[in-house]
Amino acid sequence: MRTLIRSLKIAWIFAKYRLDTFFTQPLMPWYVQLMFRLMFWRYLIPARHSQAERLRLALEALGPVFIKFGQMLSTRRDLLPDDLAEELARLQDRVPPFEGARARQIIERELKQPVSEIFAVFEQEPMASASVAQVHAATLKNGRSVVVKVIRPGIGRVIRQDVALLYLLARLVQKLWVEGRRLRPVEVVAEYEQTIFDELDLRKEAANGSQLRRNFEGSGILYVPEIFWDHTRQQVLVMERIHGVPVADVAQLRAQGTDMKCLAERGVEIFFTQVFRDSFFHADMHPGNIFVSRDNPSDPQYIAVDFGIIGSLNAEDQNYLARNILAFFKRDYRQVAQLHIDSGWVPRDTNVHAFETAIRSVCEPIFEKPLKDISFGMVLLGLFQTARRFNMEVQPQLVLLQKTLLNIEGLGRQLYPDLDLWQTAKPFLENWMQERMGVKAVYRNVKEQAPEWLEKLPHLPQMVYDSLEQMKLHSATDAEFQRQLAREQQVERRRTRRSLLAGATLVAAALAASQPQLWQSLQQLPLLAGVAAGAGWILLWRA
Repeated sequence: MRTLIRSLKIAWIFAKYRLDTFFTQPLMPWYVQLMFRLMFWRYLIPARHSQAERLRLALEALGPVFIKFGQMLSTRRDLLPDDLAEELARLQDRVPPFEGARARQIIERELKQPVSEIFAVFEQEPMASASVAQVHAATLKNGRSVVVKVIRPGIGRVIRQDVALLYLLARLVQKLWVEGRRLRPVEVVAEYEQTIFDELDLRKEAANGSQLRRNFEGSGILYVPEIFWDHTRQQVLVMERIHGVPVADVAQLRAQGTDMKCLAERGVEIFFTQVFRDSFFHADMHPGNIFVSRDNPSDPQYIAVDFGIIGSLNAEDQNYLARNILAFFKRDYRQVAQLHIDSGWVPRDTNVHAFETAIRSVCEPIFEKPLKDISFGMVLLGLFQTARRFNMEVQPQLVLLQKTLLNIEGLGRQLYPDLDLWQTAKPFLENWMQERMGVKAVYRNVKEQAPEWLEKLPHLPQMVYDSLEQMKLHSATDAEFQRQLAREQQVERRRTRRSLLAGATLVAAALAASQPQLWQSLQQLPLLAGVAAGAGWILLWRA
């Protein structure tokens, strides 16, 4: 019954916001266009807004799961037109809270204790409510102020139903729309499914928070709240409560005398530190998850919360990304193209010259602006869109990084409009490359691997002996194989000769039988015929 009601609601919203216009595009098959043009509501409900705006309103009306899907889609500028991505980025995840008494029940069920035994104070009125969970303020028995995050009851079932519907729509788009295969909608839904189901397990978020806190332990630029593991389970997370100014509240930051230039530059420093030093970056750094400490406005410190989405790069991606950025700002487009090929981001058989020319045509106009006005995020977007024309596979880790960089960049320019991202990032990248590839890096690698080498050193003679024996065995095996192959070829040649000989004999006999005059002549010269036949046979055999 619930499924039927949900389906009817979706159908009504589809009609109300005229989403049928997405299926009457020229690239759609004619029968799909005809089907949607015959829908009666087209002639009753006018399309009052642009397509992008109607899609955003429809997703908001469909509820939390679709809102989060739209938010995720807004980061995929490698797949969507700019107007659609920008409109979806406006989606607001505002969900009515569920009852505080229900939250208490979930906490007690998960922690197997009454709330009164765990907390000295627990506020039933939630501080904030989102699509997957809501947050309550509390105080532990030892006096520590904390926040308690509780998964929304029944949300797992709702997510499963809506994700199944998203898969159905994705398969239809992929099958019916010419551009559908390129956009790979089924893979996009699969990525979203993994992300949203990960958010249902708060232990994963807690583990991400603990790792991030360890990476920035003692840092003056970023503070990560403490996770209380004794009170954290799959549906409940207890974390230190922080008190800071929301980073988007520029007026309050200015009022307390915050050094805005330093704050903006530190945001860039945090990003590059997470990406290149730790390869573990907070990938959901929108203004709602970032605060600024009130303690020392002249030496500002960020505070991060909500660690549900974390990104990482392997060593190869780190290396290629750093070299790409440096090559771009040196306008070395040939190296940018070659790095894309060497990294495997585009096929090996890509024409380097054509790729270089395409990159130059996109990037050269960017340098008409002052460096402080150049957007790192848009540079990456331009490179990815150009590479896509050369069959670049979508790199999920790079898309997540691009989204995070766009957030950081937008935030930095909001805090300090004259922020020069390149001036802030260049020394960091150059130092990282030097540490990665310089003499110190070689020494460090040798030092790190020395214990393993020393451990294997006593076994080295035996390993060499075993390798030689293995080579001898392979050599003997190969020699025997070659001999067997030669014997088989010889047998085959003999068989061929016999077949040729028998065939020639039959042809000669047939020729003699069909020519009576020839047969009579051979009978008159029996010796000559015998010698000629014998010589012919010998020559055929040698052949």
